[in-house]
Amino acid sequence: MKKIIMIIIMLSVFNYNSIVYGENSNLAQEDINGEAAILIDGKTGDILFEKNIHKKMYPASTTKMLTGILAIEQGNMDKLVTVDDNTPYEIYGTHIALEPEEQLRFKELLNATLIESANDAAVVIAKDMAGDVESFAKMMNKKAKEIGALNSNFVNPSGLHDDNHFSTAYDLAMIAKYGMQNDQFRNIVKNYKYTIEPTNIKTEKRIMHSENKLLYSTKKINVDGKNTEIKYDGAIGVKTGYTEQAGNSVVSAVEKDGRLLISVVLKSAGNNLWIDTHKLLNYGLNNFDKKLLGFKNEFIKNIKIENGNKKYVTGVIGENVTTPIKNNIEGEISKKVNINDNIKAPIEKGQVLGNVEYILNGETIKTANIISAESINLVGSYPNVADISLFNSINIWWIIGTILLLLFWRINILRRRAKKRRRYKSKNYNI
Repeated sequence: MKKIIMIIIMLSVFNYNSIVYGENSNLAQEDINGEAAILIDGKTGDILFEKNIHKKMYPASTTKMLTGILAIEQGNMDKLVTVDDNTPYEIYGTHIALEPEEQLRFKELLNATLIESANDAAVVIAKDMAGDVESFAKMMNKKAKEIGALNSNFVNPSGLHDDNHFSTAYDLAMIAKYGMQNDQFRNIVKNYKYTIEPTNIKTEKRIMHSENKLLYSTKKINVDGKNTEIKYDGAIGVKTGYTEQAGNSVVSAVEKDGRLLISVVLKSAGNNLWIDTHKLLNYGLNNFDKKLLGFKNEFIKNIKIENGNKKYVTGVIGENVTTPIKNNIEGEISKKVNINDNIKAPIEKGQVLGNVEYILNGETIKTANIISAESINLVGSYPNVADISLFNSINIWWIIGTILLLLFWRINILRRRAKKRRRYKSKNYNI
């Protein structure tokens, strides 16, 4: 019975097909109206669909995802920020009508940036954190590279058009994936309303509204011949964008039954933006199985090493290896083991020794690191501190135990001798 229950649990965890979201078992690039698009697994980063994913595009207000990430990681949410004299008059496009010397909490500016897409709030955040927009842009580009962006350059925190301000569908997906790992970021972008209370200058509340219709809109669109609401079940973010040069863009995230999908559509128009997004999300939810390729600490091979106090080190998989695979693809998955050259002692536990390629129909679908399951010291060297501590601990108890045994043995001998003496005296007395 326990085995049956475990099988059911495993099937539920590693099966992506419990619910049908659409009938598009195949999705071609020409099915997507946007100029560039991508769909990824939001947990692993695996690419499920791509169209011009590395083409340089203008990101418009999807830029604000990165601004929000930096604000959350490095800003002071409770700080009272004073609006400078210039920003209210320099910024155009979407705004919340900030005024010089107006004071708002940092977290209010952050919510206005991510929900209302307020350009003035984004710039005030940038100036508060870095002193000026140019310095904040350097922070943005540094962070983008750390996240995994490959072909992006940001020159402002809002996404207002600049020929030198660009990104790609792939890079925006990586930024969104990173952001969605942060609970505070998630909790903001899943909302489509936010209220800023009266300030020292504004006497009325400001009500923020998101343009991400996937979160709330009951307006109908036609997706693959079916009329459906723009609102998408399980949608939890993240950001829209528009400029004349960029067209309509949206980065979306959907969480359903333990699955997290992130889609990006760039330079679309009108309702095609939402139709494209529905097609991508339907495709991801309905057409992939999550496969377990390898498990943490799975033995791969014993690897020969040089100069070690052992001739071989045990190589294992560093973590569970999963990937989504199209459910109608046939073929056996094979492994190719690649070991680094000239592996020499000393080796630390967890050190990367090589990798395993998982291959399906001649294509590498996933790569995982092979790590050392143990520490190996140089020939003739002393053990590491942990080993010495353990060794000393064992030795101490061994010595204590030996002393106690010897003491017990000596006491027994002395007792026997004392008994013999008493018996001898007793015999002499009887005589």
